[in-house]
Amino acid sequence: MAVSYRPVKASPALKWINKNKAGFLFILPALIMYAIFFISPFITSIYYSLTNWNGVDPVKQFVGLKNYINLFKDSLLGLSLSHNVIWVIVGTVAPILIGLPLAVLLSNIKRGRLFFQTSYFLPYVLSGVVVGMIWGWIYNPLFGLLNYILKGIGLGALSRGWLGDPNLALYAVIAAAVWGYFGFCVVIFLAGLQNVDVDLVEAARIDGANALQQFFYVIIPQLRHVLNMVLVYTLIGGFNVFDIVQIMTVGGPANHTELIGTYTYKISFQQSNVGYGTTLSMVMTILSLVASYFYIVLRERQDEVGQ
Repeated sequence: MAVSYRPVKASPALKWINKNKAGFLFILPALIMYAIFFISPFITSIYYSLTNWNGVDPVKQFVGLKNYINLFKDSLLGLSLSHNVIWVIVGTVAPILIGLPLAVLLSNIKRGRLFFQTSYFLPYVLSGVVVGMIWGWIYNPLFGLLNYILKGIGLGALSRGWLGDPNLALYAVIAAAVWGYFGFCVVIFLAGLQNVDVDLVEAARIDGANALQQFFYVIIPQLRHVLNMVLVYTLIGGFNVFDIVQIMTVGGPANHTELIGTYTYKISFQQSNVGYGTTLSMVMTILSLVASYFYIVLRERQDEVGQ
């Protein structure tokens, strides 16, 4: 008797894999790199945050959630987080308030636009270390340019050691960071303005809308996606600031410019408490993830409204 064999039907999942085999091969190198340089260090960081380790000893003492419990007892963490919140608010609002009007003005300039655009963007090309050094010289109480200008215009009473004043140091560093960042916002907004419907702006002008009304009711709604991108990018950066503060104040005076990034560095490398330092870095990661999540939700809602 002849035996008949029925071909085995491939499962839907297997069919989908076979159909997209070429795509998987293309993304495989990037996926491997992502796993090596992002996923693996992230998992390792989670493990380190559950240990008591000084970064040198071969033995890592497992302490479970002790480091996370200590977060709630750490008053300096609360102070650092409050400074990060101030940085996020001021450091997010200021570049947008400066960059967006400048971008609108530049979009109406026919000649010389490239010069101004390059001039504004140039500080962003510099590293945070260079920006910090430049503004450290500007704020210098003895030969700094800022005090020199104040004295030259008759406002010498306002001159002071800007980075040594506990009430002004944080805002002085934020001002330096805004100077180094707002040019990025200008360039991004200029790119977004290329997609603004000129006919809508012209129709609003014909209907009697003044320049401010055209700006707030016609231009800004069409830039909502660009605004969201800049907003979240700046928010995430505000929770991960380190280099410019480390160069200008090292968290001083008396911890008045201490941020989570600089505090994490001190705990990990100056006090050799890598376990707790890694726990602090996980706080930074969580804050960044929360900001990214709200950005995605906000963008999806705006897409639904736009449809």
